[in-house]
Amino acid sequence: MDILVIGAGGREHAIVWSLSKSEKVNTIYCAPGNAGISQIAQCVPIGVHEFEKLAEFAIQKEVGLVVVGPDDPLADGIVDVFEAKNIPVFGPRKNAAEIEGSKTFMKDLLRKYNIPTAAYEKFDNYEAALEYLRSRPVPIVIKADGLAAGKGVTVAYTHEEAETALHSMMVEKTFGESGTNVVIEEFLEGQEMSILAFVDGETVRCMPAAQDHKPVYDGDKGPNTGGMGTYSPLPHIDQAIIDKAIETIVVPTAKAMVSEGRPFRGVLFAGLMISPDGTPKTVEFNARFGDPETQVVLPRLKTDLFDIFLAAVNGTLADIDIEWSDEAAVCVILASGGYPASYPKGIVISGLEQAGDALVFHAGTAKNDAGEYVTNGGRVLGVVGRGTSIEEARNNAYAAAKQITFEGKHQRSDIAAKALV
Repeated sequence: MDILVIGAGGREHAIVWSLSKSEKVNTIYCAPGNAGISQIAQCVPIGVHEFEKLAEFAIQKEVGLVVVGPDDPLADGIVDVFEAKNIPVFGPRKNAAEIEGSKTFMKDLLRKYNIPTAAYEKFDNYEAALEYLRSRPVPIVIKADGLAAGKGVTVAYTHEEAETALHSMMVEKTFGESGTNVVIEEFLEGQEMSILAFVDGETVRCMPAAQDHKPVYDGDKGPNTGGMGTYSPLPHIDQAIIDKAIETIVVPTAKAMVSEGRPFRGVLFAGLMISPDGTPKTVEFNARFGDPETQVVLPRLKTDLFDIFLAAVNGTLADIDIEWSDEAAVCVILASGGYPASYPKGIVISGLEQAGDALVFHAGTAKNDAGEYVTNGGRVLGVVGRGTSIEEARNNAYAAAKQITFEGKHQRSDIAAKALV
């Protein structure tokens, strides 16, 4: 079967790489793809929001399955467009993708169904939000309601910082219409954890837990990014806690979506916080594979990813057994200097061929007229080391990352360090 993957980042490179291992997959198209993806798939110059063009292409090429990677097209209803044309597509419909597209919808859903999350209030009026903010203790969390490329969340440690973030979102419209409404919620302390799950209505098949590193600098300092690195498994978090998170948060949320008439089909991503007493609470839900969590989870998958996608689309996910490797994986993101603010593009990348056994997933790359790989985004590459332990995988990831250079390259040096304590 021929497959079309929609997206252009490291997540999509990991998905294409995993699908390329399947004997049941012939040609993989990726729209629009990137320079790294072009090594293993046919990249198609169609944007992720050009729904009609994408559908026409899928019909013309007789594509048997479409896989949607990014959040924006899911929130805008790309799956509904494909389904209306009888094109098999893996991903949630627009009304289900709202669990990521609107933080107020997500928080209200969790409150209604008694699913653990931080206490919160929602606002569409700046003055009311400001008054509430001034009455609350810090640290406090301010979130733009809509999608903001993973950057619409501020953890404020002073009231001044909180008020600046609120003004930026609601008045200056830093995130456009995404900041018209905001959620202000209590700050949760503890360990972050990500659980991704293949979901088909009430059938939930969880992937191994991972942990992301959002802030740009070591020690979780600086502004939030789309993710500076991740690792899986989490040897420092007891399996009983992971099981509790699945039982009290992930599964009930899938059931709640069915009850609301919004059955979820695709990958449901739970961003969680584990409190010091071991209680998991929901920080966020995403309606797709995480980035860069996908880059460490899919390399651990032993079952054919194509079979899983097809089962979910056909409503038979309950009938499939999914196996995972005990191997550890650590991903270190190599970012452009200046990210997540402004950064240059077109800088030549050297040393890719020196990465050895590491997996190198391209996130923001292109090729110049000389055929050289160049930077083309904030997060440029995800370097994934594997090993029998987190320590071995981490050493392998950093050794490979050291070989790859470009002017202004920035990376965190403490990815997965928490797992070694």
